[in-house]
Amino acid sequence: MSPFRSSVGLPDYIAAALCYLFPFAGGIVFLALEKRSRFVLFHSLQSLLAYGALMVGHVLAGLLPFIGPLLAALIFLISFGVWLLMTYHALRGNWYKLPWAGDIAERQLRRL
Repeated sequence: MSPFRSSVGLPDYIAAALCYLFPFAGGIVFLALEKRSRFVLFHSLQSLLAYGALMVGHVLAGLLPFIGPLLAALIFLISFGVWLLMTYHALRGNWYKLPWAGDIAERQLRRL
């Protein structure tokens, strides 16, 4: 675990985990308020990208007849798994990257 504090006063691993525990609210708040910790900024960006994509997928699945409910349930299970995995890694202080969201978040972080 990292001993560093984010600019909001929390240990950076706690702030990063909050980005996943409260996906949209936490991601937006820490993206707006964080000025110092690249770790927290990375996890807030990755959280917003991953959960945004999962939300779009869930909505689109709801539009499909017959297999839509099954697909929506599968996306919900994936979302829950991502939530658990990323909260765990953030609390451990790991820069764990999701396959595409992590790459995009990393590129955006270089621009900040």
